[in-house]
Amino acid sequence: MRFDLTLIQPWIKPGARVLDLGCGDGTLLKTLAEEKQVSGLGLEIDPDNITEALSKGVDVIEHDLNTGLGSFRDDSFDVVVMTLALQTLRYPHLVIDEMLRVGRECIVTFPNFGHWRSRWHLTGRGRMPVSKFLPYTWYDTPNIHFCTVRDFEALCEDKFIRILNSSVVSGDNTQGALAQRFPNVLGVTAVYHISK
Repeated sequence: MRFDLTLIQPWIKPGARVLDLGCGDGTLLKTLAEEKQVSGLGLEIDPDNITEALSKGVDVIEHDLNTGLGSFRDDSFDVVVMTLALQTLRYPHLVIDEMLRVGRECIVTFPNFGHWRSRWHLTGRGRMPVSKFLPYTWYDTPNIHFCTVRDFEALCEDKFIRILNSSVVSGDNTQGALAQRFPNVLGVTAVYHISK
């Protein structure tokens, strides 16, 4: 399991109602159901991921997050999770608003484009970085909004969103002390637990 998914599990209480936006192959919801007895629902757009999630026994609905979450009532979930999808949305700030409407708490993870390797690559080569973690060129990438840790925190401040917890995953796939101290430069993946 990806380390960012491991980091967020302590923030989800046993028996919680969880909505996982862009749930991928359902790994997180399956793990939470087995280990924390959560009742979960996933939203996913990729047919192969939907098939895989269903094969794991995860309840999943085909849904494009860019269309919003209008079919869900206010506070209908304890936690709404969205991992590594924020940067792919047309209007990420509106999806965050919807997450906070539908869930009492939300968890968001995203690639930190302020990481030193991205900065170095742009400075040294003058081109958008391509890596094992983000293996796309600028013209075929699903990432349309490049965000840093500081950008996300500024958005939270502008929208009066409370940051309950935060962390970053460092380049060695751990929660390294230096990355925690300098998250905008040394964090590869940002992990935020937020509420209204």
